[in-house]
Amino acid sequence: MAGTMPHAIFVETDIDGHGQVGAYAAELPGCAIFAATDEEATAAMPSRVSRFTAWLRASGEPQPDFVGDNWYEVERAVATDGRRAVFTLDELPPSDTEFATWMRWMELAREELADALDAGDPSSAADLLDAIERQDVTFVRDLGGGAPELRPDPVDRLYAARDALTDALAAAGPYQDGVRRMLRLAIADDLRAAEALRPSA
Repeated sequence: MAGTMPHAIFVETDIDGHGQVGAYAAELPGCAIFAATDEEATAAMPSRVSRFTAWLRASGEPQPDFVGDNWYEVERAVATDGRRAVFTLDELPPSDTEFATWMRWMELAREELADALDAGDPSSAADLLDAIERQDVTFVRDLGGGAPELRPDPVDRLYAARDALTDALAAAGPYQDGVRRMLRLAIADDLRAAEALRPSA
């Protein structure tokens, strides 16, 4: 039955102000491909989903089974003024179970990033790490939390920002506006940074 079941992709354009494109699997928050063109990103989605679900399985997480590999774009939005795009699905609050699951995925993604930082050179992905830190602080403020204390070391700032986001999300719960989007982006960006830091990436 390969190719018979359609699966939705959201496409975000101009993520970095230089034309970078992100494609997100709607059914797997945090499963994303970042590329120079939307064609490249969407074409890589089936293999990305396979790697993402294998990562979840290896981490002891249940993951959905997908029938077929027919991934297609259903919505497109542009990142503007340093703010990442919002998609229609982002406006739906996750269920309590989904929220708990995606919070675990976010922690797993942060562990991947921490391992990559330990093994690699943080300066090789400095811009991406800075963007994650700024985004996390923005999300914390959006959730009504206090901004983390800024620290001199950029890696320490990154960890402080994510700890603050984790606490703010836990306090806000699944029904706070924007939670689905925040988790989608936090997971995707941590995994993207981890891959950028690895020599094989």
